[in-house]
Amino acid sequence: MMRREVLNRLKASHPELEVQNTYGYRTKHARISNGITKSHCADAFCIAGNLGAERLGELFFQKQTRRNNPQIHKLSILKGGIRKRNQAPFEVKGFRLFDKVSCKGEEGFIFGRRSSGYFDVRKLDGTRISAGISYKKLHLLEKRQSYLTEIREEEALPPLPEGRGLRA
Repeated sequence: MMRREVLNRLKASHPELEVQNTYGYRTKHARISNGITKSHCADAFCIAGNLGAERLGELFFQKQTRRNNPQIHKLSILKGGIRKRNQAPFEVKGFRLFDKVSCKGEEGFIFGRRSSGYFDVRKLDGTRISAGISYKKLHLLEKRQSYLTEIREEEALPPLPEGRGLRA
């Protein structure tokens, strides 16, 4: 039901485009006949229909992040009725949560910040680059956004025909 509604709305909003419905068995047949291993990116390539195109070998991986911490204060109230904040300061030494940074020659994202100026830097798949690195050793590449984008190498590329090497 949802598929039909999405297709109808897409056709109505873009009448100049050819919009068609597809099914998994068509994608699987195109993938197997061209010797492409199964992956989400490979399925998207097969659905696009231009199987003669040269693939770049890279893909954009995106992850949506939260915009704020819903629990502002800790549940236990201190003596004197003071409520302790559950959140670290919004910006520490010019860096925010989920900023894209360069750390030890790799690109990563800030997943944890401490008021001392040390940060937990990870990739989007969860691999930790550094559990606690000083802000002095980080270089800001991009400010945080709702969708974090990371370029990854595609693992499921089809085998190259004989006589062809990798592209430079």
